[in-house]
Amino acid sequence: MPDFADASYRDAFRHTASHILAQAVKRLYPETKLAIGPTIENGFYYDFDHDGSFTPEDLTAIEAEMEKIVRDHYMVERFELPRAEARALMLEKGEPYKVELIDDLPADAAISFYKQGEFTDLCAGPHIQNTSAVRAFKLTSTAGAYWRGSEKNKMLQRIYGTAFPDKKQLDAYLAAVEEAKRRDHNKLGRELKLFTTVDYIGQGLPILMPKGAKIIQILQRFVEDEEERRGYQLTKTPFMAKSDLYKISGHWDHYRDGMFVIGDESKGEEALALRPMTCPFQFQVYLNESRSYRDLPMRLNETSTLFRNESSGEMHGLIRVRQFTISEAHIACTPDQLEEEFRGCLDLARFMLEAVGLDEDVSYRFSKWDPNNRDKYIGDPEKWDAAQALMKQILDHLGLDYVEAEGEAAFYGPKLDIQIRNVHGKEDTLITVQIDFQLAERFGMEYTDRDGTKKNPIVVHRTSIGCYERTLALLIEKYAGAFPAWLAPVQVKLLPIAERHAEYAEKVAARLREQGFRVETDAREEKIGKKIREAQLEKVPYMLVMGDKEADSATVAVRSRREGDLGTMPLDDFTDKLGSEVRMRVRP
Repeated sequence: MPDFADASYRDAFRHTASHILAQAVKRLYPETKLAIGPTIENGFYYDFDHDGSFTPEDLTAIEAEMEKIVRDHYMVERFELPRAEARALMLEKGEPYKVELIDDLPADAAISFYKQGEFTDLCAGPHIQNTSAVRAFKLTSTAGAYWRGSEKNKMLQRIYGTAFPDKKQLDAYLAAVEEAKRRDHNKLGRELKLFTTVDYIGQGLPILMPKGAKIIQILQRFVEDEEERRGYQLTKTPFMAKSDLYKISGHWDHYRDGMFVIGDESKGEEALALRPMTCPFQFQVYLNESRSYRDLPMRLNETSTLFRNESSGEMHGLIRVRQFTISEAHIACTPDQLEEEFRGCLDLARFMLEAVGLDEDVSYRFSKWDPNNRDKYIGDPEKWDAAQALMKQILDHLGLDYVEAEGEAAFYGPKLDIQIRNVHGKEDTLITVQIDFQLAERFGMEYTDRDGTKKNPIVVHRTSIGCYERTLALLIEKYAGAFPAWLAPVQVKLLPIAERHAEYAEKVAARLREQGFRVETDAREEKIGKKIREAQLEKVPYMLVMGDKEADSATVAVRSRREGDLGTMPLDDFTDKLGSEVRMRVRP
């Protein structure tokens, strides 16, 4: 039996499922016109020119008809026709979108069709041999979609679905989808009051609320302290610069569409741009005085706010935004220092990922240039080949398991991308380490070597934890909002049982704050059960319940978010427990 884990078989399997869907729709709604029905990651869809939208009841009826098609064990047969006969067949069947697709095919293209039962569809394939293999499927949603993605064309009705060889795999997938919805940072982050967005502020410009801002602050302090321990020097540079700076770096020619530009040079105005990255700014620190090989490596770091003009269709919650903050650094080093500095960058990134708990589902991508698209990059092919060969050598020396991706390099050099998937399965880059043989020469960055000659340093561009907003989104999803105690914006919620216990609660709160813990007190005149339930929904790691007994004995009744009631204990015992958990960065 074919292996469903094989991507090519899985694609053919789900492509056949999309034809089963189209066949069912044509049986139930003969006047509906067919558009296209490709496979996508984790499923398939088919676009229809249908009178009105498909309702949930329609989807139920379509699924029932699909089950009949599967039970009928139709063979899936491929055949080809000359262009004139292909057009005639689709005209006869009343399928104008298929005729348009035929007309757009190259003159020498093979025009193929697939037939199953009474249903025939224009299609390049591939498909599996029989409809009976598609034993488990589910139509998951509907949406509007313009024909060929253009707003100038008619709005069609799209039906999404997924399919598996058996119900067990389908049920597991649907359960994972539901779990992903439960953990979705865009929903959960708003419910927990970590961030919000406002239409009249703009897309991709989230507002971090106090709890979300606190988590980011904790992460930033943690990162900056660790980087200082590893020999980095902190800088603070402007948020914008004249176009002159970006013309030297190459961003003006190779990245301007991704920048926010103020002023129009064509009108004689001075043009400035918000910075999309910090490198050309930090280079000025290096250039501020003459450098010797003894000054290298020079490691400069900055918590950088950056601005990138992302397209509206790309933006999503905190994952992809137009303004974001990043743990950015640049290392100027000699060639013989490069491998050790690269190793140090990777070690720091791994340390950070392990600390926050994002180390379990990462992969590594060696991003190279595309020699067939040279306008996208600066520098000559010889420099690129040398840089990429050296980087490959370093990655292999480190024993890294990586994939190569042509065309994903920065415009000035190859890079290692540390990739991570969100709960919906979409892969994003979280951390990068880039080797740059170009910009130091462009900016006139030099050092005097041991032999007295002037040389350009190699520059390593790197992040240590990546974009803080994206990291927060991934943390929300990983922990479903129940953050480890060291990251939780509120670590302890104090719950006095009655108004007379509020004074004791405030004394406890003051002692906890003195020891550096983040505390809130719920002094509302509500029943203690409601206070506990709400604190649990807020996903606070610990709740301290205080009544007469606790106030008289100077103790606290401890409830853990994970373990429930831990009993009554002296406050010092509780702070020892929480302090240890925070110091060890214990994961839930």
